[in-house]
Order: sequence, then C-alpha cells, then structure tokens
Amino acid sequence: MIEIENLRFRYPAGERDVISGLSLQIRRGSLFGLLGPNGSGKTTLISILTGLLQSQYGQIRIDHKSLPQDLDDIQALISLVPQEYAFYPKLSVLENLLFFGRVLAIPAHQVHARVSEAVTVAELESFEMIRAEYLSGGLKRRLNLAIGLLNRPQLLFLDEPTVGVDPQARHFILETVRQINSNGTTVIYTSHYMEEVEALCDEIAVLDNGQMLACGTLDQLLSHTCSRTLTVTLTSTPSVLQRDALLKTPGLEIQGNGLHMSDCRESDLRALMYFLETENMSVACMKYGHGNLEEWFLRMTGRQLRA
Repeated sequence: MIEIENLRFRYPAGERDVISGLSLQIRRGSLFGLLGPNGSGKTTLISILTGLLQSQYGQIRIDHKSLPQDLDDIQALISLVPQEYAFYPKLSVLENLLFFGRVLAIPAHQVHARVSEAVTVAELESFEMIRAEYLSGGLKRRLNLAIGLLNRPQLLFLDEPTVGVDPQARHFILETVRQINSNGTTVIYTSHYMEEVEALCDEIAVLDNGQMLACGTLDQLLSHTCSRTLTVTLTSTPSVLQRDALLKTPGLEIQGNGLHMSDCRESDLRALMYFLETENMSVACMKYGHGNLEEWFLRMTGRQLRA
C-alpha cells in the first residue's frame, strides 16, 4: 500500500534532517503502528504522506501512485485524523459533518448516508445536535474520527488519536480502530503510548531522531534485542536452605515468596523448575517471556520512550 525509499526532510529553518534516509513498506490491510517519542518525526512523516509537506529527497508511492505527482488521486483515497481537533467548535456535531462532507466534494445525494455511517461508527447518535465545544474530550476525539471517515478512506492516518482522553474513551477509540481495520481499511496509527501500539498493531515501526530503529511484528522486535524475563510467585516462602540453593543461580533475585530473573535462558528455566519440583515447592503463578516495547526502546537508545 505504501512504499517509501530513502526519504529525507528538513524544515526551512532547521539545522538537521527531521526525517533522515527513511525506507519503509506498509502492506495493504495492515494496522500499522508508528511509534516514537515526541520529536521523533512521526507527525512530519504523516504530513509528508498526506501531502501537507513535500519531501526534498526520496521516493514515495501510495497504492502504486507517486507523491507528489499523483497527489490529487492519492488524497481521494486517504484520510487524516490529526492530533489537533479539526472541526468548528461553534457548529453542532451534525453541522460539522455535513460541512466537511461538502468540503470533501461528496456527491449531494450521498452526503447524508455518509454522515449517518460516520455517526454510527463513532456512536455519536445521541450528540448530533450538540455544539462541538460542549463535548467531552472523548467525544471530541470521536467527532474528529467521524470526520475522517466521511470519504470512506482506503488508507486512514490516525495521529495520536487518544491524547487527553480518559480510559473509557481510550478503550472505545481503540476498539473502533480495530473494527475499521477489520472492515478492510489500512490504518497507520501513530503514538508514543507503547501499550496502545502493542495491543493494536500487527506491524510496528519505531522512529527516533528521524531514523528507523526497527520494523516488524511485536514478537520480531522483542525477540531480536530483549532478553527473557522470569517472574515466579511461590505459594510459600523458601526455607533458608532452599534460599541458599536458589541463590546459586546467577542473576536470580528472591524477595519473600517471589523469584525474579531479568535475563533467563531456557536452560535456566528448566533447571529452576527441576529444583522447585524436587523440593516440592509449589508455584502460585509464573510469567516468562520477552519484555515490552518500553524496555526494548530503552535498550536501543538508553532513553525512555516518552522522553
């Protein structure tokens, strides 16, 4: 769906490239996560892909069409839901949707059907007559999303769509994004909330300082650089002799009835499980596996993802 090759971009007054030598392919039908801290280049990249900015160097193709040469054709099949509110606060929900339906040049006989579709997806039926300025933060985000659905996009860009909303509104937006994607729309989802990207996306690209750190599925990213962590909760606290024997395992930490290893190989796990079994030490719960994207990013850059 999207092919990017050696993309570079620098703002006119900038001293360095905001996007530097970026190459990326995004398949049709993907729910693709674009992850990175503030200032990593996510929003700039989205602005380039939607035609709001023009890159100085590199090649971009969307649905086999080239940017900027085929910009009109590309903009007809895409939609951007920006981080900022993109509606008129003095207009009602319905008035905003009808207005943007006309801006998008949707045929007059289709406008009301399109508006109805968007209202249904965003569950705004009870709020159509309310002025946008009086909506809660979550409802404003849903109105933003509804406007972005009016042209029935094949490719939907969502730039930080859950900023400033409560957990219930966030859950609704994430579930709605899943449904939109399952209906066939390719979604590019940008965020610095790593837990959202982990939960939603089938592929993830991580940007930092305008460069691609890595790209792949969540399992691919974590398996390449993250060690496996082991956390075990026992049903009872180990005896002194058991504790002394356990502490002979390099890297094992014991606190009360809890055991923890930050870098646990499979051989370590097997040896530990054998010891627990021979000592008749019962396990209440156990977690073993790779870390998360926050840990991965910290290992790669030495910085927190949300820095």
